[in-house]
Amino acid sequence: MTENKTCCCQRTKERSSEELKSLMNRLSRVEGQIRGIRRMLEEDAYCIDIVNQVSAANSALNAFNKELLTNHIRSCVAEDVREGGQDKLDELVKTLQKLMK
Repeated sequence: MTENKTCCCQRTKERSSEELKSLMNRLSRVEGQIRGIRRMLEEDAYCIDIVNQVSAANSALNAFNKELLTNHIRSCVAEDVREGGQDKLDELVKTLQKLMK
C-alpha cells in the first residue's frame, strides 16, 4: 500500500482488482437507486414509496461504507499499527465517532 502525498491533503491507496470491483458494484447499485428516486419524484410517486426507496439507498450506501471500512482496517490501519504507528487508528476512531452521530 502506498500513500502519495503530492498535495498537502491528497492521499491514495492501491486496491486489489477484486476489492475495486466489489466496491464499484456496490456504488453502482447506490447510483441506480438514487436515479430511481429521482425518477419517482418526476413521476409523482407516492411519498411512502419514495421513502422506502430512500431507505434502500441508505442501506446500500451503508453496506458500501462497511466494506470500505473493513478493508481499511485490515490494510491501512493494521499496517500502520504493525509499523508502530497509531495515526491511522486515531483517524479511524474520529471517523467512527462522526459516523455514529
